[in-house]
Amino acid sequence: MTIAAVLLGAMSSYVANYLMERSRNKYQLKTRWDDKKLSAYETYIDRMRACIFLAAQLYEQREGMREAEKLEQELLADVAEAGRLRGRAFERVMLLGGDDVVEAAHDLNAVALEVDWQAAGKVTGTLQQWRDRNRAVFRAINDFHEAAREDLGVQGSVSGSRHPERDLLLPPQADRGSTGV
Repeated sequence: MTIAAVLLGAMSSYVANYLMERSRNKYQLKTRWDDKKLSAYETYIDRMRACIFLAAQLYEQREGMREAEKLEQELLADVAEAGRLRGRAFERVMLLGGDDVVEAAHDLNAVALEVDWQAAGKVTGTLQQWRDRNRAVFRAINDFHEAAREDLGVQGSVSGSRHPERDLLLPPQADRGSTGV
């Protein structure tokens, strides 16, 4: 009877240690992947924003809204290089992201390309269409943020009634009906 109790105690201890170690390993693995996901998501958004700002510089220069700081060919090359880096960052999102994150990234890429194309003159459009495309791309960035936050288990939201949509294309004091940028 004593031997059976000792064996039962040893077996219980072994099983408990095994389950705790397994749980700890799972947690470490999840944390490691979450760190990689966060890095991929952060890099992707950083590359996306770099593309948008370069496209805005190109568009404003082409439309005479900004003095030329670089030759148009140089800006086009900068936009192309930024797009290449954005594509590499997108591939990391594809490898690590959950389904909703990947779909949000696809949607974001689609609207960002419209901004790039109008900036480069591949498609024509009015100033209002340019603004609408930029607003759409920033809404898509917020949608990507929402999907990424959910995938990472971050509580809260970056949109909704507590965080109204903001129009960053016009200064806060500007008349919203004016045509100025």
